Amino acid sequence: MKAGLVDVSTGALVRDRVRVDTPRPAIPRTMSTVLSQLVGGFDYSGPVGIGFPAVIRDGGVFTANNIDESWIGENAHDIFVDAISHDVTVLNDADAAAIAEATFGVAKGVPGLALVVTFGTGIGSGLLVDGELVPNLELGMIELEGHRPAEVYFSAQARELDALSWEEWGSRANRFLLHVNHFLSPALIVVGGGVAKRWDQFAHYLDPLLPVELASIKNNAGIVGAAVATKG
Repeated sequence: MKAGLVDVSTGALVRDRVRVDTPRPAIPRTMSTVLSQLVGGFDYSGPVGIGFPAVIRDGGVFTANNIDESWIGENAHDIFVDAISHDVTVLNDADAAAIAEATFGVAKGVPGLALVVTFGTGIGSGLLVDGELVPNLELGMIELEGHRPAEVYFSAQARELDALSWEEWGSRANRFLLHVNHFLSPALIVVGGGVAKRWDQFAHYLDPLLPVELASIKNNAGIVGAAVATKG
């Protein structure tokens, strides 16, 4: 879990972000406790945006692929408001990254479809149409090459678990991106998430015909986009 204080007029972090391990189990009580500690570490009293690894509708949690299943059916908005006593906006974490890239990053001003793909523990995806977010697109959940959800085989975590070289994982990432490019045909695919800082080690294994760019906000995009989302 990561937190930062963001200048929403520029997208810049006002100070270094804070990161702590996600609690295990990642249940509402433990995650709320960590959130309270993170927010309490900043001298701040305004609204808080939260990028959350789930399908979110009206603050409610509908999936739990990388958190505990006890979250399903819970209202994350209400739980987090109770925990930190701030105004809270909760949205899918990849959607938050997409908002950041559309507001301050490489997807800004891109006409038509732009897709943000985050490779980390899972695979997040945020879809933009003329800069407007289409929420809760979960491309990590598709079936690909017999793997369902695809993220168990194609995510950055899978690279570590399977002890892959960057060439081997780059080939996997390439096949995933070619697949989603085939049926969405976006004008731009933005690659972010935890692997963004290792871009130089795998980018040359991606098909040169893919409309791919590195996320300019990199691994802070979720924090920045969540903060921007509080503006409504």
